[in-house]
Amino acid sequence: MSPLLTLFALPCAGASSTMYLRWRRRLPSWVQVEPVELPGRGGRLDETFERSFPLLVERLADELEACPPRRYAFFGHSMGALLAFGIAHSLRKREKPLPLALFVSACAAPSRQDWRRYADKNTDASLIADLRKQKGTPEEVFESPELLSLTLSLLRADYRICASFRHAQSLPLPLPIHVFGGRDDEIHESKLEAWRSETTEDFSLDLFEGGHFFLRQHEEAFLPVLVQRMALYRPEVYQGAHREPADSLCIP
Repeated sequence: MSPLLTLFALPCAGASSTMYLRWRRRLPSWVQVEPVELPGRGGRLDETFERSFPLLVERLADELEACPPRRYAFFGHSMGALLAFGIAHSLRKREKPLPLALFVSACAAPSRQDWRRYADKNTDASLIADLRKQKGTPEEVFESPELLSLTLSLLRADYRICASFRHAQSLPLPLPIHVFGGRDDEIHESKLEAWRSETTEDFSLDLFEGGHFFLRQHEEAFLPVLVQRMALYRPEVYQGAHREPADSLCIP
């Protein structure tokens, strides 16, 4: 039997999609977690990094058209949230079925993004300082020259993507947006609340103890709330109150 909801999970800057693999054991059986691997990492290590946000979004949207699941949603943390937003807009322009919902974590709303925050992070020292500030990188990475070099390479490429993002006025998405944030993150609550203007449908904002990686630091508190939000899109709940989507799209 196919899963009731496929959750495509996009990683944060400097990380691979393996950060979501443990969710496959922690989330209910009606959710199928599909980590989205970006070019240049994991199983796509032999591929070149994309050099701009628009190019990466269109590349991922192209891949989404290959194998459609019936019901799906996007989850994105930090840069992944911005990519999920961009892909949803690309799909709308292509007149393709949209995800049932967008779940975004630790990411300022598109209208509150500051590309300059990433543009000056081009030295190893500045990247390492950022990693330590965010408190999401295991100490073993800093102690291993090989792991640290790989992490910095990914982070530098991803910050180039983030620095190339420019917010453009567009119609709000006709899908619900659910936002999550850490109370100790430098992303102010007002920047999370600004996601409300990006949707014509339902909106929610949940805050948790912790910083930028609250979803790891306080996973026991975060995952039940994520499940509660996703449960709104189980067929027995969603059908009748919302449209029943046609076949949609996935990343292979």
